[in-house]
Amino acid sequence: MPIIRQISTFLLFLICSLHSFSQESDSLQRNKKLIIGVTETPPFVEKRPQGYAGLSIASWKMVNEQLQASYEFKEYESLESLLTGIENGEVDLSVNPITVTDNRMKRMEFSQPYFISHTSVVKRKESNVLNHVKNFFSWDFFSLIGLLLFVILIFGILVWAFERKRNPEEFGGSIKGIMQGFWWSAVTMTTVGYGDKAPKTTGGRVIGLIWMFIAVIIISSFTAGIASSLTVKSINEEITNIQDLERFEVTTVKSSSSQELLDLYNVRNTLVTNGVEGLNAVMNKKTKLFVYDEPILKFEIERLGLSDELEILGQSLKKDYYSYAFPKNSKLKKEIDPILVRTLKTMEWANLVKDYN
Repeated sequence: MPIIRQISTFLLFLICSLHSFSQESDSLQRNKKLIIGVTETPPFVEKRPQGYAGLSIASWKMVNEQLQASYEFKEYESLESLLTGIENGEVDLSVNPITVTDNRMKRMEFSQPYFISHTSVVKRKESNVLNHVKNFFSWDFFSLIGLLLFVILIFGILVWAFERKRNPEEFGGSIKGIMQGFWWSAVTMTTVGYGDKAPKTTGGRVIGLIWMFIAVIIISSFTAGIASSLTVKSINEEITNIQDLERFEVTTVKSSSSQELLDLYNVRNTLVTNGVEGLNAVMNKKTKLFVYDEPILKFEIERLGLSDELEILGQSLKKDYYSYAFPKNSKLKKEIDPILVRTLKTMEWANLVKDYN
């Protein structure tokens, strides 16, 4: 019995010590100043004279009303350096609008999403008249015209070959006769029928008969081809999926989810540091399209006064979920997640998102 009592007393002491140590550890963790990594990404993270502001910063302040943690922001120059800092544990978390992707989930932890966005495409605005002029003087259009003239010339030469001796007054001579044959072939194909020239030999009339029937088919085909050459570019520039981007010069932000998307579908792209640099590339015609997060694009276009020059295409490429990012195996994530979920259900947050939209 004394031995059993001693063992029980020791176990009770051990449990109390562990509980006390756990409480002390939690207290130390709670009293620790959190380092929050950020990089300027308006309208979510903006650096102002009085400090950082924006939708993401507002969400963190609402969360911290319940968390009651002391914190400071650590600024990074680019999204790439911020992601590396999170992965290496240089910060406790980041509240930047970071899209959750499969690749990033292997490198870090993510909270519940606090904002739903889309990946969209920006291009320069062009008038319909300008588009039609460009299409009219396109290589496809002139190729079709050239092929049509070549076919007309072939039948003109065939008629000339039969008529040049028996009908010299209409198809006589070499160069002049061939040109007369070309004229007859063009008039016959278009069914204008001036009647100023007509084959008189049997061979010439057989060629004429064949050409009349062929011309009915060929003129309709060439008309459709010419019409297609005038409109096909406008149709092709309607981007409906990610594969359509392969026909254009595309730019995106380095280390962004947009770059991951383009690389996944093997779409060649040029990289820039941030959204403003990408929009300037489109404005200066260094690239045709800029692919990035839609709310950031909308904000920067309005802020820079480029609404008359740039447009965001109506068809988005994918849906994005913005979340807080943590280093791998972060205990802080489990503490913040339920608070963040409760915050997102409040009217205050709903009104805040509405104002930003």
